[in-house]
Amino acid sequence: MKFTLDKQEKYVLFQLHEGKLDATLTPMLKTEMVTLNAEGFRNLILDLSETKYMDSSGLSAVLTGNRLCKEAEGVFVLTGLSDHVQKLIKISQLESVLHILPTIPEAIDAVFFHELESEFGKEEMDS
Repeated sequence: MKFTLDKQEKYVLFQLHEGKLDATLTPMLKTEMVTLNAEGFRNLILDLSETKYMDSSGLSAVLTGNRLCKEAEGVFVLTGLSDHVQKLIKISQLESVLHILPTIPEAIDAVFFHELESEFGKEEMDS
């Protein structure tokens, strides 16, 4: 599986460099996301701009990443979705479950907004 990771203080940008996300790649993708979560990263941006095809196992990997981030009180953002991937998510009725944004800068903004909301929420609880 070809990918690049850009680890920042508040998030990881995971760019998948594969045309297909199917049963042959999903175990590796899930393993990478579990590892990042175990390293303490709770915010993950998954850029699928090079991925033109995804099947149900790819969707399962995406949902795993979403669950891991949610459990860590972080945010999982999908970006760069092809028409095919968008249709699969829509057919699966997951567009309300997944955080989807068109570009990486918008995804990064969403992570920082989530972090600010979390910090603000903690301050409210402390006072």
